[in-house]
Amino acid sequence: MNLSKTHNLRSDGSRLWSTIVETAAFGGTPAGGINRLTLSPEDGHVRDWFRDACAAAGLTVTVDALGTQYALRPGRDMSRKPIAFGSHLDTQPTGGKFDGVLGVLAGLEVIRSLNDAGIETEAPLLVVNWTNEEGSRFAPAMMASAAYAGDFTTDDILAKRDAAGITVADALDAIGYRGSEPVGAQAIGAFVELHIEQGPVLEAEGKTIGVVEGGQGIMWFDGVITGFESHAGTTPMPRRRDALLALSEFALAAETIALAHAPSAVATIGEAAILAPSRNVVPGRVAFTLDVRDPRATTLDAMESALRDAAADISGRRRLEIALTRIWRKEPVPFDPAIVAAIDAAAESLGHSRRRIISGAGHDACNLAAKVPAAMIFVPCKDGISHNESESATQADCAAGADVLLQTVLRLANAPAPTEA
Repeated sequence: MNLSKTHNLRSDGSRLWSTIVETAAFGGTPAGGINRLTLSPEDGHVRDWFRDACAAAGLTVTVDALGTQYALRPGRDMSRKPIAFGSHLDTQPTGGKFDGVLGVLAGLEVIRSLNDAGIETEAPLLVVNWTNEEGSRFAPAMMASAAYAGDFTTDDILAKRDAAGITVADALDAIGYRGSEPVGAQAIGAFVELHIEQGPVLEAEGKTIGVVEGGQGIMWFDGVITGFESHAGTTPMPRRRDALLALSEFALAAETIALAHAPSAVATIGEAAILAPSRNVVPGRVAFTLDVRDPRATTLDAMESALRDAAADISGRRRLEIALTRIWRKEPVPFDPAIVAAIDAAAESLGHSRRRIISGAGHDACNLAAKVPAAMIFVPCKDGISHNESESATQADCAAGADVLLQTVLRLANAPAPTEA
């Protein structure tokens, strides 16, 4: 192999940008974002586009029982496990054009660039579109990669329901993406995920590339506060058992607890609903969600203990019940040092400014890291905004990220074959 040819290889940034714009039409919103909930008709359309684009690039596309798409490019040594890279194509209800999408389309661009240059790698290459990374329609988030890693069974995931009562199984069948391949059957030797940062650090520091060393831990809770419904005009304030006021106090307590573990800890109540609401009734029941994150497991433990203490204190004083159920916990994830080093070296060889960073958001790579060597590449997004229709990244930064991904993949795929233990 001509090493200078591979060392000088770059992606086609204009072509990558064109695919980002083209696929944004699937679920595009008037405000310029994307509403492409997982397993929706719009998700089905973009999956079809991706399948056809991969086939046109000479890849063999398979689909597993949870709808994850795998696009394989052969290598010289087909006995080696493929080097995988990708992300997800589903979005939030008011999502942007880059979250997840960049990683999948940059993966496709890596393949196209290698094809254009006539370069064959030693190990096979695999571009992956994971099902339901966002978790906005079906919970938990990142469920397909979690099932691949062994955190859930396929049946566990297929039985999950959305707010309308539709199961994952039914939604997969509706768009024709319940594949025949068992989850986990597709071997992966290593996984690299390119993503926008979804935070402000890279932009604020003027850095082009984030070399991601790991992901922080995440806990999700479901909460229900049960007070007592009573007449809004006749119930004196001291005698009320107002579930909404209790939620307000608990939300402020969660903020205080997160601030006590600054600067890394965060806590968010992202959903809240009065059950059976009425204008002239004191709220008797409120349901809510709570998202808690920190890079340290000990901090997660401390925050959960403090949150439960706060719930007990509020419920006692306000004479009501606060049920706080943890439905998911993902431990902090260290990424593979060798892949992190390969990303760092690739960025350096390309002359990009860079910094080591921890991911504040959860990603499929965080799940995969429990099963295979994995790491991530970040590029800046404007003002750190994501999960929003105004989410934005520059063509130059997207191209830089794709170039680093390309060079990282080449380093991993052409390295000496690992010795099996």
